[in-house]
Amino acid sequence: MASPQGTLDPPELKGPTGRGLTALLTCAMAFSMLQLFLLGALGPRLVADLGISPTVLGLTTTIGFGTAAALSPAGGRIVDRIGPRRSLVLLLAVSALALALIGAAPGAGLLLCAVALGGVPQALANPATNKAVLATVPPPRRGAVTGLKQSGVQLGAFAAGLPLAALAGGPGWRAAVWTAAGAALLAAGWALRSLPADAPPPPVSRAVAGTASVTRGMVAWLAVFSLFLGAGIASVNTYLALYGVQRLDMDPTVAGALVAVLGVAGIAGRVGWSRAARPGRAERLPGWLACGALGAAGLLGAAQVAGPLVWLGAVATGVFAVSGNAVSMVLVVQRAAPGRAGQDSALVAAGFFAGFAVGPTLFGLFAEHGRYGAGWLLVAGEFAAAAAVAFLWARGDRRERGA
Repeated sequence: MASPQGTLDPPELKGPTGRGLTALLTCAMAFSMLQLFLLGALGPRLVADLGISPTVLGLTTTIGFGTAAALSPAGGRIVDRIGPRRSLVLLLAVSALALALIGAAPGAGLLLCAVALGGVPQALANPATNKAVLATVPPPRRGAVTGLKQSGVQLGAFAAGLPLAALAGGPGWRAAVWTAAGAALLAAGWALRSLPADAPPPPVSRAVAGTASVTRGMVAWLAVFSLFLGAGIASVNTYLALYGVQRLDMDPTVAGALVAVLGVAGIAGRVGWSRAARPGRAERLPGWLACGALGAAGLLGAAQVAGPLVWLGAVATGVFAVSGNAVSMVLVVQRAAPGRAGQDSALVAAGFFAGFAVGPTLFGLFAEHGRYGAGWLLVAGEFAAAAAVAFLWARGDRRERGA
């Protein structure tokens, strides 16, 4: 049966094949951004052991995601050309190398270079996994599978904030990072063995070109939305544990658990909201999720007065802010033109990564002087801007569709 975009729907995945594909895509998303969460969860140990400042800690995120943002447009075209299997193997192999180099870093120099290398898998992750979803999953299940695989990012947050942070408290933070590198290498072998060979890219017809032109307007709006959303999320990811230690007097391991809580909440939020993001409803969700994220920033700031609120803030950040990115990707998958899924995904991801590059650097200027209250106000402003962009796009989209 032909899909609305004119391509043949794939046969429905059943049993272990479908579950195995979803698990692999989830792992790929987890490893693509694991370094971000490790740098956040292990931030207090890195600051102490390597002698780096909070500003340099924020700079690691800026460099990694700046690289990802710069490479994303080219990464999307590469994925469309070489296919999801080769792209996923490359993503996981480079993730393993970047993590291994972070674990070997004697100081800020090699650490920053390793983080820049980690921008490569980030640039490939959304295009490659979205392309795999479109190639193998029937339309009724694409929203659910997209939400599940996007939850892999938060699975990485959980792994960094709990088991890997706990491991860092024993053998050390380097052993924790090298353990993650070994797991990424095993996942690359899994992808190589289990995924089918890549099909040649389809020719681009005039009809497809017209569809792509219509879709680009949505992609541009979602990229700007993702810019502001990513800036706020990255600040929380990078500085939440350090905030817990420096301002809320938490033990480093307990503060790392904040990142794990955020990760678990993000998994639930991404899966739940992506299932709810059906055509006609998905367009309204990004704005409301950004409003929820604004409330989360308020809770984090209020924790300076009432400490336990930091846990509620971490949960709300996962349920609302982190889920906004997943719903964006569901929209891309729903509307992608044949042959352009990788490029459209990459352009939206480029906005998200640009926000990740800018947000922690700005927040770090406040954290350097212990002004976390001003930092959380900045995050609240970024989430408010994301909400405004999303609502403006949704209103224009309804008008274009005659709704």
